[in-house]
Amino acid sequence: PYFIISEFPKESKIISNAREINNYKSDWCIEKIRSTALKFEIDNDRKPTIALMGLAFKPNIDDLRESPANHIAQVLQNDSNGAYFIVEPNIKEHNGFKLTNYKAAYNKADILVFLVAHDEFKTFTILEDKVILDFCGILNKHPL
Repeated sequence: PYFIISEFPKESKIISNAREINNYKSDWCIEKIRSTALKFEIDNDRKPTIALMGLAFKPNIDDLRESPANHIAQVLQNDSNGAYFIVEPNIKEHNGFKLTNYKAAYNKADILVFLVAHDEFKTFTILEDKVILDFCGILNKHPL
């Protein structure tokens, strides 16, 4: 899309607008995670542990290129809002993150942030003591 926009800006306004909206969605998710962490801290008098569930571009693959979830995790890892567990079950290691097993992250986290709807995440029974942010519709598609 960026090639088309740069070569034909007048003819590709709808593509350009769609790109702006998609890019803004990552920023919106980051702010929602930050505000949820702050609310947790105020309500519980401690910083939360937060599991960022999924880094890939789409479910059940290992490709992180152009991934909004990967971008979200990169921005948030520099925050002091809480401790982050970064989860991506389809890769063994990441150059920028220490990866956590998805079951361990689920058990340790106060806040679960579903960024990518990997099949592994669909097996969880969500406990009432967890705060859930579902940005990929995993809970809507698979009712508890």
